[in-house]
Amino acid sequence: MDRVREWAQGAYERLLEWELSGTPSHVAVIMDGNRRYAHNRGDDAADGHRAGAETTEQVLEWCQEVGVDELTLYTFSTENFDRPAEQNEALFDLLCEKLTEFADADRVHESEVRIRAIGETDMLPDRVREAVAYADRRTAGYDRLQLNIALAYGGRAELLSAARDVAREVDHGGLGPAAIDTETVEQRLYEGPSRDVDLIVRTGGDERTSNFLPWHANGNEAAVYFCTPYWPEFRKVDFLRAIRTYEHREESWRKTRARRALALVRALGDAEVTEARRVLQRFKGALPSSEREALEEESEADLEYPAD
Repeated sequence: MDRVREWAQGAYERLLEWELSGTPSHVAVIMDGNRRYAHNRGDDAADGHRAGAETTEQVLEWCQEVGVDELTLYTFSTENFDRPAEQNEALFDLLCEKLTEFADADRVHESEVRIRAIGETDMLPDRVREAVAYADRRTAGYDRLQLNIALAYGGRAELLSAARDVAREVDHGGLGPAAIDTETVEQRLYEGPSRDVDLIVRTGGDERTSNFLPWHANGNEAAVYFCTPYWPEFRKVDFLRAIRTYEHREESWRKTRARRALALVRALGDAEVTEARRVLQRFKGALPSSEREALEEESEADLEYPAD
């Protein structure tokens, strides 16, 4: 029975891979369920985190296979400092071990993976900060795949810190209020992410994004995929389903843009909506065939009977 199940899962994976037509550039993952996975097996929390670390290595490989450019992992939040000290110390030891192991791994260097940490890293123990610096230094010259490890991270704290930096500069006269724009804020966010988030994945069953990358994800209207497996149980099938969710989100977005442009063209007509027509031509392939045919008929009518 197990062999049949493995065969069926492999066949389904191949089907999902064959169906994929686009890949998100930046995937962010909330790796939830390590402790619950361990509890269900009668193990310690540290055993769950270690099993989760193995899944992390697999996800990194899957990202390379499908062409993801950037992967951000929510590894330790600012709220996690409230957990029992013995749990956090065991996790810090594992982080040090895995960061060093990743930084020295041949597969990381062969694949040119850039490892960086984002968050209030000054709050972390010295040994973790040293491991972070080592991984950063060892992979500093790479840019094929960027791996961001979110440590001591909180989205509200990030935005609050950026707002305070802007306020101080305005107060000191180095920046005028009217000059504050998107770039002003982005320059003061945590150094790390190179692009907006296209897809957020959360394991463990909870359907919330937990204050994760609010500027990079919400502003980009990222697709979100929630799934029930705990992080150590996350499979390639789940990963591919998440990518499919992103594709459906992109397809829906393109249809919306095309329909809005079509409505604008129909409402206003000629020269006033040159940009709308350009957008419509770009996205009309996303429309169902019936709408495309109607659009083409309207375009032919416009050419035969131009507006007065």
